[in-house]
Amino acid sequence: MCGRFVSKTDAAIERAFNVIPREWTHDWVKYNVAPTQNVPVIRLANGQREGVMLRWGLVPAWAKGQPTKYSTINARAETVETAATYRSPWKRAQRCIIPAIGYYEWQEVAGGKQPYLIRLAGGEPFGFCGLWETSVGPDGGTVESCTIITVSANPMVAQIHAKARMPAMVTPEYCGVWLEGSSSDAREVLGPFPVELMDAYPVSTRVNSPRNDSPELLERVA
Repeated sequence: MCGRFVSKTDAAIERAFNVIPREWTHDWVKYNVAPTQNVPVIRLANGQREGVMLRWGLVPAWAKGQPTKYSTINARAETVETAATYRSPWKRAQRCIIPAIGYYEWQEVAGGKQPYLIRLAGGEPFGFCGLWETSVGPDGGTVESCTIITVSANPMVAQIHAKARMPAMVTPEYCGVWLEGSSSDAREVLGPFPVELMDAYPVSTRVNSPRNDSPELLERVA
């Protein structure tokens, strides 16, 4: 799964993902993104990619603008086409990319849990594959939100995550298949990211609290 990640928006990322209009703040960075916070998201609008800020944790259209009682930050690839919360945005091809430079996962160890930063080898940007939705409340106000799709983990992540899950990930040059391809093309993207292109290392337990948000969270610990 994915419960925390590192997000930023800068000129290099905008170029890499070919984002043209953007509603997010340039050079924005957050080192410890937590559920329910607004995050940068790339989606298609009028045939081009736009950058917007959406709530992380999908609010279904049928929920009338109110978050559900259960977690919707992640959607399982195996049931995304049939689950009540996700099947409508999937059917309408409301697919999106959530750009990131890493995410955190916790490994069970003696005496507690050790957080790890998981990323592409070298720290290059990548994108989570997600879905977005618009929900309208009784007062006419709208909530736009997103979820990150998860898949079976590759061997490296499986050693860290107890349930052997990981987010579906793409590099910038392949995100077009997810955003613009057919449903069957998009399905092909939903698999574990190649382990040889990734690395992971332990980081400080300060990441456990979303109140902590600084570059030091990315530093390797013994």
